[in-house]
Amino acid sequence: MHSLRNLLQEAQGNGVAIGHFNISDLVLLKAVFAAARELNVPVLVGLSEGEREFVGVRQIAAFVRSLREEFDFPIFLNADHTHSLAKGVEAAKAGFDSIVFDLSALPIEENVRQTKQAVEALKAINPSVLVEGEIGNIGTASEIHESSPDVVKGLSTPGEAKHFVESTGVDILAPAVGNTHGMLRSMVQGETKKHLDIERIVGIKRAAQVFITLHGGSGTDDEDLRKAIAAGINIIHINTELRVAWRHGLEHGLSTHPGEVVPYKILPPAVEAVKQVVGSRLRLFKGGRHAAQGA
Repeated sequence: MHSLRNLLQEAQGNGVAIGHFNISDLVLLKAVFAAARELNVPVLVGLSEGEREFVGVRQIAAFVRSLREEFDFPIFLNADHTHSLAKGVEAAKAGFDSIVFDLSALPIEENVRQTKQAVEALKAINPSVLVEGEIGNIGTASEIHESSPDVVKGLSTPGEAKHFVESTGVDILAPAVGNTHGMLRSMVQGETKKHLDIERIVGIKRAAQVFITLHGGSGTDDEDLRKAIAAGINIIHINTELRVAWRHGLEHGLSTHPGEVVPYKILPPAVEAVKQVVGSRLRLFKGGRHAAQGA
């Protein structure tokens, strides 16, 4: 079984991206795993601090590890948007494969100082854990928003990215390149799409020379995602799209079986709805550079 670092290197060499999907229950995990196995591509599942609190840190680590071992399949676990070293240490000790240490809300030099300390502390626990740092402003909640957050002033620059990576020693960088967390209601309805600053991605990749993550991928234009992968994005996070599918699937299950009380008879439509979204995203991500050139 390859390590996450090796798979990222392989994906980068092939001009494709690894999909990262947030989960907060067994329905989402089952759906993500089923879609990845069907397409035979590696996958990352992630949980924010709130999601980890709901599911259990050691519990989800054991669950993902059991899937990886039983099926000999490259599914990896990420501690998404970790805002304190204590929470990062908890995830590292539980066996998470990567940790997003996100202090992007702080002034850049304070972000640098604390992220450097976190990298050293987390790798002392597990030298193979990948630590991701974040710079810029991409908003906060993976929810449905009525209006777009003003993130233009928080876009990352190549110089900032180079300084941050060299000063902290992070393995992965999450910059702000036009991406935002959550989706507008018009995006859920398919009327609008997010758009990315592709040239900014090119410049940041050239300057930082590390793996790059695109957070807030939900609702992004497909062609922009293809171009972003070709420009150097290695991991793409999808969360809100899954939450919307989960809700719609659950509502369908409840309406189809109005008198049913058995969870495993109500929930299959939710699993299938999420699986369809994950599968469509994974097919796009594995097209990568070749899909961008042929589009």
